[in-house]
Amino acid sequence: MTNEKESISLLQYATILVCFLMNILDGTDVLVISYSAPAIADSWNVSPEALGVVFSAGLAGMTLGALFLAPFADFIGRRKMILLSAILMGTSIFLTSYTTSVSQLILLRILSGIGIGSMLASTASLTAEYTPARTSNFWVSMVISGYPVGAVLSGLVAAEVVPNEGWQQLFRYAGLASFVTLPLIWFFLSESLEFYYKRQPQGALQKVNAILLKMNRPTLDELPEPTKKSKGIPVKGLLGKEYAKATIQLWIALFLAFACLYFLTSWIPNLAANTGMSISLAIYAGTIFNVGAFFGILTQGYFSTRFGLKRTIGVFFVLTAILMATFWVFIGSDFILLIFGLLGFGIQGGFVGLYAVAARMYPTEFRTTGVGWAIGMGRLGGVIGPAIGGVLIGMGLTMSTNFLIFGIPTLLAGLVTFYLSSNKIR
Repeated sequence: MTNEKESISLLQYATILVCFLMNILDGTDVLVISYSAPAIADSWNVSPEALGVVFSAGLAGMTLGALFLAPFADFIGRRKMILLSAILMGTSIFLTSYTTSVSQLILLRILSGIGIGSMLASTASLTAEYTPARTSNFWVSMVISGYPVGAVLSGLVAAEVVPNEGWQQLFRYAGLASFVTLPLIWFFLSESLEFYYKRQPQGALQKVNAILLKMNRPTLDELPEPTKKSKGIPVKGLLGKEYAKATIQLWIALFLAFACLYFLTSWIPNLAANTGMSISLAIYAGTIFNVGAFFGILTQGYFSTRFGLKRTIGVFFVLTAILMATFWVFIGSDFILLIFGLLGFGIQGGFVGLYAVAARMYPTEFRTTGVGWAIGMGRLGGVIGPAIGGVLIGMGLTMSTNFLIFGIPTLLAGLVTFYLSSNKIR
């Protein structure tokens, strides 16, 4: 993390921009299956329960990526991990267009999810390490806001491509988009200075000075005393005496928030279609949800710098839970699309704030491990949420009843976050 009094250089802005673009891809790759789901269900005659498994497969892959791939960024560097994740995402998403069965679809969703999970953790960590402490919450939230931007863009594209060219073509476009970003990562993304200071790989001093020159800052004659290197992935540090209670609380909050968020993002287009909307209009319902998410994330980032992360996130979740519980009032009204946008504003705004909590709570030595495990443990809720949603929808429960049920974990996530015990987060 840079000195609070130092201005942000062009190199730092470039790093932030590339991380933002990579999260746009994350949003595209996650939501492309949701936007394609109605068309896949029609062409393959797939049940809601089977679709729930497909949604959960991608989230299971994200869990694996966040838990077991992302931590290696603390050893090989954030930049290399982002590059590796982009290659994995692009390849698996592109190959999804050639699937002919649910089992093939599940396998490739797991693989793409692994890349997405490690990408999110790595970009959040790199952004936290390249921005001033005073505004780091905002920049991390801004970078993660690329996720709903990608969801919105893919929704707009899906509304045109799926009815006219087929769902397979949508996956081809998404895969190609990932490949296009590889040169951007290679040429414009810089490795974390904190990573070089703490890990000190071969040639670290020369690499550090090259970055400092680009940032118009004084170079170093020698690196600071290195941190003692751990022999394995430092997961134990997350549950050490200093971090254990806050880590468990963060995991619980993310588990509950993920369960609700991925129920909404996975099922809103399908639920909207079941109410009689056309496929295109149902896709726009999901798109508006993510438009609201973008503004919610930026608003949360702004208020968290003024009033603190815990308080801001807690309020976002509690208000979202109230809106979900009263959703039945708006069924059939002209305000229904606006309500979808407000749901995205609240749930995503609060949810992304938890990424900033993880990025601020842990030291550089195991920051990506901390962020990755927080995301990974949370994604267990993301795996369960859409699957439970599929069962409830298969039972014939209405959209408003489902929203009421999933409002409960949202409320609990807000309360847990509000009372998070880390003294590094206010």
